[in-house]
Amino acid sequence: MTARQHQQRFESLLHEHRKIVFKVAGLYSRNAADRDDLVQEISAQLWRSFGSYDEARAKFSTWMYRIALNVAISQARRERWSEGDRFEPLEAHHLETVGGGEAIPEQDERLTALYAFIGQLDPLNRALILLYLEDRNYTEIAEILGISETNVATKISRIKQKLRGQMVAATTGA
Repeated sequence: MTARQHQQRFESLLHEHRKIVFKVAGLYSRNAADRDDLVQEISAQLWRSFGSYDEARAKFSTWMYRIALNVAISQARRERWSEGDRFEPLEAHHLETVGGGEAIPEQDERLTALYAFIGQLDPLNRALILLYLEDRNYTEIAEILGISETNVATKISRIKQKLRGQMVAATTGA
């Protein structure tokens, strides 16, 4: 494959799966400028790593998630965000970017609570829940994050339990 063909293949795959980059950047960024920077950093790392992508070992989307999440988690750890300025307020356009469609008014409050909960998670658990909400199976989540399927199942169960507790407390005012 020529260098030009290699670049065209990368650009085609990146375009086809670009929502992954935007979802990850949206979940790990404090504001629009940080999101744009993270999208650029993820894209650059994907290009730098593309030569090592092996189609026989993993789907492109799995490989892409792994790189995108590693970049985002590394950046989050480097910055060690303070609780007060972690994210800008959630708005409808964020839900469209992450959820892939318009929010239904009755669900806005629950979605806002869900995204607030996700925003409080540590970087690894945030990645885990993102992949879970993307309907990735435990095997693929484990492969992307480099942890065991048992660990995936345990962590998801704990996150769900914690989320249920917070949602119950929010609805009962406890």
